[in-house]
Amino acid sequence: MVEQALDGRTGQTLVVDLCRVCQAFWFDGYESLQLSPGSVLTLFRVIGEHMPSARMPLSDAAACPRCDATLVVTHDIQRNTRFQYRRCPKRCGRLITFFDFLREKDFIRPLSAEQIADLRRNVQVVNCSNCGAPVDLSAGTSCTHCGSPLSMLDMHQAQNLVATLREADHPHKAVDPTLPLQLEKARRDVEAAFASFDSDPDWFNRVSSAGLVGAGLSSIARWLQKL
Repeated sequence: MVEQALDGRTGQTLVVDLCRVCQAFWFDGYESLQLSPGSVLTLFRVIGEHMPSARMPLSDAAACPRCDATLVVTHDIQRNTRFQYRRCPKRCGRLITFFDFLREKDFIRPLSAEQIADLRRNVQVVNCSNCGAPVDLSAGTSCTHCGSPLSMLDMHQAQNLVATLREADHPHKAVDPTLPLQLEKARRDVEAAFASFDSDPDWFNRVSSAGLVGAGLSSIARWLQKL
């Protein structure tokens, strides 16, 4: 794991541990709730820029990096979305994959029938976004290893996240009378940027290697570099 220094909501510095190979965060205590909006965008950018072609599964015997206690697999539900993480029994913190982090925040949605058909016309095998195992599209639309259905990043939710978090990072800014026009232009720019992701000639290559969620994250990371 490597350390990533981030800003907290009250001006303090938080140090989040990130494993790029496993695609997982370690949050001490309630760090995930203390991140500033800009820091959440930073995590999206970092993960998207370092999506591997394959990821290592988390060990069932993973230990807490603070006290060495064996982490306990914990199942939870947010709205109608199930997710899981590994928590320290001594409450030091929790380890969560980025895929389950997105599930928790309601940023993952299953593919529609049209999207699955379009994917099959262009790709034969994709890596599961949850565990990294190959999914043969001719045999089904769920991972035979972990059971996760083919899912993708909800781009509409991602648009709202970017717009909301950017605005939240400047809550005390003086109100500009031209703000409504600026926001409308920004909305159109964001919609155009996200709509172009699946028309990118390299899109299906990234989908095949990094998975649907990974391809979406990589696209978001490239777009965030322009902000």
